[in-house]
Amino acid sequence: MKLLHTELLIARHFKNSVFKNQAIYIITFFIGALLLFAAFSGWDNYKSQNETSEKYQHESREDWLKNPDKNPHRMAHYGNFAFRKSTSLSVFEFGMEPFFGNAIFLEAHKQNTANFSEAGFSNSMLRFGEISIAMVLQVLLPLLIFFVGFNSVAYERENGTLKILLSQGISWKQLLFGKVLGIASVVMLLFIPTIIVLVLIWLTLQNFSISADETIKMLLFIGFHFIYLMFFCVAAVLISASSKTSKKALVSLIGIWLIFTIILPRTTQAIGAYLYEAPSKIQFNSDIEKDILKQGDSHNPNDVHYKAIKDSLLRAYKVDSVQKLPFNYSGFIMTEGEKISSNIYNKHLEELLKIYARQNSFSKAVSFFNPYIAMKNLSMGLSNTDYDSYIDFQKQAEKYRYGMAQKMNALQVKYISNKKPGPNDKPLTIGREHWADLEEFHYEPKGVWEVLKTEIVSVISILLWVILLFVLIRIAAKNLKAI
Repeated sequence: MKLLHTELLIARHFKNSVFKNQAIYIITFFIGALLLFAAFSGWDNYKSQNETSEKYQHESREDWLKNPDKNPHRMAHYGNFAFRKSTSLSVFEFGMEPFFGNAIFLEAHKQNTANFSEAGFSNSMLRFGEISIAMVLQVLLPLLIFFVGFNSVAYERENGTLKILLSQGISWKQLLFGKVLGIASVVMLLFIPTIIVLVLIWLTLQNFSISADETIKMLLFIGFHFIYLMFFCVAAVLISASSKTSKKALVSLIGIWLIFTIILPRTTQAIGAYLYEAPSKIQFNSDIEKDILKQGDSHNPNDVHYKAIKDSLLRAYKVDSVQKLPFNYSGFIMTEGEKISSNIYNKHLEELLKIYARQNSFSKAVSFFNPYIAMKNLSMGLSNTDYDSYIDFQKQAEKYRYGMAQKMNALQVKYISNKKPGPNDKPLTIGREHWADLEEFHYEPKGVWEVLKTEIVSVISILLWVILLFVLIRIAAKNLKAI
């Protein structure tokens, strides 16, 4: 208790000395204003995007159901839309969401990519860079910590009070931990109100009805950001204690901040893309088309591949024409064609995703050298605004698209006659009531355990960094000198 009392006294004294500097009030007010602005813009963005998604998802569903009696294959080509709603934590961490599309047009025989991203309609704010609560916590608060803590020990050494403190029986360990607590107490004046506002917004957005999964995500979001900020508090004290002057400590800390938050993130992305080069979108689509053409064209009655299927069906049912088959031949061929084209697309997509996974694995590996990258990846994962969440949306939409196309093909096989209508006959159709057989698309975000499994490297990296720094404090406590 006596040891803890000493550390708290050091922390309180340091906190009081920090607020004697008028500049700290200006900086704190500025960051506080940014946090409020980030909360407001995140709230507005979330409400706007989800209201738009719900509106057009509902309109798309209504348009689908309002279609008149029609050939099912025409309905498959008429298509549908899949919209992705934002999760509540995306209010605080925008991640990659502004740059990825949130809507996909779904149609037979073709896999489309997501469109209608905010970057596609980019305004000046997006080009400048959107300000989110996560960005302030991960980038600006560490800078504030360094500004507050650069002279925490170095100043004591410069004015000679360090020798006096140590001569009075205070150990290096007590001094270092006391300074860390002092810096943390200053930062908590911003962090705690931010968390309170964050939780209130989060609860309001969900009408105070929260799931266990979302609750765990929120607690992890808060907990890991707290750990992340404590890492910078410890780093500030260690650099200050090992520097002979406050000026050297400040230069060193600013250099660390620039490397962690600006230089390394952009460098690792560029190196990853260079080492594992991905094909262009044109090349990707061209390769798919080539492979599909090798398998045949399901819309061409004279195609070799599908002619072989026709001949085998005629032999199996012992008839001499497709008109005599007990099911709709065209629907059967479209079912086969959809299966082949989807398998080819998924095969190429998996290969592309492997390349992107290698690029991302390089960035994740660098997180062992940079806690900012680890925190950013984990934050985006928990808010479902990361690359993996975007791919998950694409896969859910593709699964729905394939089910839609095959359901329409199955209706054609079952209800449409093989007899071709004459020039004066009505086209072959089925009743519009069948359109309701297809359920509406609903995007399901990844669960917390799936996120943690994906971001396990980031979790381990953050924890290892904090453990390392506290080990360094113990080592420093034994080796640091007062002069």
